[in-house]
Amino acid sequence: MEEQKECGCHKTKVRTEKEYKSMINRLNRVEGQVRGIRKMVENNAYCPDILIQVAAVSAALNSFSRILLEDHIKTCVTRDIKEGKEETVEELVDTLKKMMR
Repeated sequence: MEEQKECGCHKTKVRTEKEYKSMINRLNRVEGQVRGIRKMVENNAYCPDILIQVAAVSAALNSFSRILLEDHIKTCVTRDIKEGKEETVEELVDTLKKMMR
């Protein structure tokens, strides 16, 4: 799970096959839920029914974000702090600020 520099301008992260599959499966489920909401709108579903599905999608994305953030802190952030890269803490703080808008 090492971070790599790609073209000197973007950071990347190598994920295990298990991590990758888990993330993709979660995102596929969210994508399916969003498609379901679109069908509900196209079929003139009752507003509260659509809103309940929107809340479910929001909860699924929040869960995805929490898992990804936890992994990031336990791997990338922890490693960088041990290596003396204090700027990673500032990057994390900036990311959290953006997430909480």
